[in-house]
Amino acid sequence: MTLFIWWAAFLLDCWLGDPQHWPHPVRVIGHLINRIQRLVRAVCHHERTLKLGGAVMWIIVVGATWALSAGIMTLAYRLHAWLGIAVEIWMIYTVLAGRSLGDAAREVETPLRAGDIPASREKLSWIVGRDTRQLQAPQITRAVVETVAENTVDGVIAPLFFLLLGGAPLAMAYKAVNTLDSMVGYKHEKYRAIGMVSARLDDVANFIPARLSLLLLALAAKICGYDAASALRIGWRDRHNHSSPNCAWPEAAVAGALGIRLGGPNDYFGERVEKPWIGEATREVSVDDIPATIRLMNVASLLALTLFSLLYLMF
Repeated sequence: MTLFIWWAAFLLDCWLGDPQHWPHPVRVIGHLINRIQRLVRAVCHHERTLKLGGAVMWIIVVGATWALSAGIMTLAYRLHAWLGIAVEIWMIYTVLAGRSLGDAAREVETPLRAGDIPASREKLSWIVGRDTRQLQAPQITRAVVETVAENTVDGVIAPLFFLLLGGAPLAMAYKAVNTLDSMVGYKHEKYRAIGMVSARLDDVANFIPARLSLLLLALAAKICGYDAASALRIGWRDRHNHSSPNCAWPEAAVAGALGIRLGGPNDYFGERVEKPWIGEATREVSVDDIPATIRLMNVASLLALTLFSLLYLMF
């Protein structure tokens, strides 16, 4: 029954994604983070105390998410087995983001193909933290490819990994960890102190899934007819070409598979951030690399679920 639940949730995400007007646990987690962050900032006024307050915020948000998820699921199973199954499927479905990530990438791709650069910049600004106002078509495409590649880990592989380790409650707790990082885990002045713990522990949580992503994306490249050997070679060579210890693994694998170059300098919150390049420019990046990256993400996600299902049966 466990594997039925996992696959049902995965297929539900492939079918529905995250409809904007549906209730979603991440929105609740986000509201909780904002409330606690305001309280921490009201009490803590120095860098050291902000770091401590950020640590307390992390413990409260992640702990509450796990405890509430476990409590709701336990109660649902006690009321009725099928209610418990439905609740568990729903929880797992909500932590997966493959369909919504692909849809967001296509939202940028559509105006880009039509030559509407301003519209594609606007759509891109919804899914990246960098300044999109001056980006041209190749830079927009690179940004989308990087986002899809990186979030293949955050949005699918890592949630499935923690699902294997501790079921739906731990997968939900991971989602809280990831949401904290996306909201406060930045290095600029406003969040450097309060978000330090969130950023570091997100790195810890994604350490194994990011490294698995290199193998999964390389195998996906083989299945999809892209350059699997280069995905492995570039993925290993450029795995450290990022300020994050995890992001370059999937980005380099995708860059190698497609024969393009990612990374490079970008503007974040008005500040120029110099980043190393990832991959080799065997050809110019093109808009067709967006659906290619989505295809790699989808196949790698399916491979991840298959792998974790086999591990579940073995152990």
